[in-house]
Amino acid sequence: MPVKPSRLPPARLAPLAGAYAAVQRNRRQRLLLALGVLTALTFLSAWVAQVDLPRLLTHISRFFGYFDRLLTLEGGDAAGQRVWTDPGEWFWGLHRWLPLLADTVLMAAVGTLLGTAAGAALGFASAGNMVRNPWLRHAAKRLLEFCRTVPEIVFALIFVLAFGLGPFPGVLAIAVHSLGGLGKQFSEAVENIDMKPVEGAIAAGAAWPAMVCFGALPQVLPSLASYALLRFEINVRGASVLGFVGAGGIGQDLLEAIRKFHYSDVSALLVLIIATVVVIDLLTGRLRARLAGMERAA
Repeated sequence: MPVKPSRLPPARLAPLAGAYAAVQRNRRQRLLLALGVLTALTFLSAWVAQVDLPRLLTHISRFFGYFDRLLTLEGGDAAGQRVWTDPGEWFWGLHRWLPLLADTVLMAAVGTLLGTAAGAALGFASAGNMVRNPWLRHAAKRLLEFCRTVPEIVFALIFVLAFGLGPFPGVLAIAVHSLGGLGKQFSEAVENIDMKPVEGAIAAGAAWPAMVCFGALPQVLPSLASYALLRFEINVRGASVLGFVGAGGIGQDLLEAIRKFHYSDVSALLVLIIATVVVIDLLTGRLRARLAGMERAA
């Protein structure tokens, strides 16, 4: 036979109900205060950023008009028609653009490879469970922060001034920026490894490089490869605009087309870049999925 729960008398329930109501009231007040502060900060940010809604509504048609011009041919017998009606006229510069696009992909690949190698080294150097010296560890972390904080286009501009025009400054810019981002991810992955293999390597008398190679690296290698593939995809997009400062690749032609108002050329170049990024995304996505499966199996 079920036992009926006992009910406290009203005299004892009243203080509990009052305390519960006070807690709920305090929660509502804190929520309203947080919403008020957030609203005030939003309006303050809009004022500082000079957000002008009437101006946005007035000129929004120009934004869509620009995309309309991107999809309209400008030269040849098909002038004024949509770009897809004459693909030959739309992609008239394909023989020139494809080598530049290949340069962009190769810049991203080489820069990612160099950034991965340097980022892995600094990632191990900045991991607390790998390096006990706080000065060395903090120096590695500050270097990684500097490399990932400065935009890669700024690095590209600096390297162009130092080494001249061409893909080489773009490769260096991508490598430096990549090692900053990848080094941070690598460091976090290393700090979460199982330390038993590392301790076993140390007990066997292994030096620090051997301890890293045989005790730590095998545990994080799938993660490192996955991060590097993801970074490669990001770097392809980044390399596409490094040509704006003369760092090689297809970005130079894209900037020239934008400056000269060659709208159909801009859309053709954007289609090539987007298609390349989509293909790379699909391929690297499959590779990352396989590496993730290998990591779970391990």
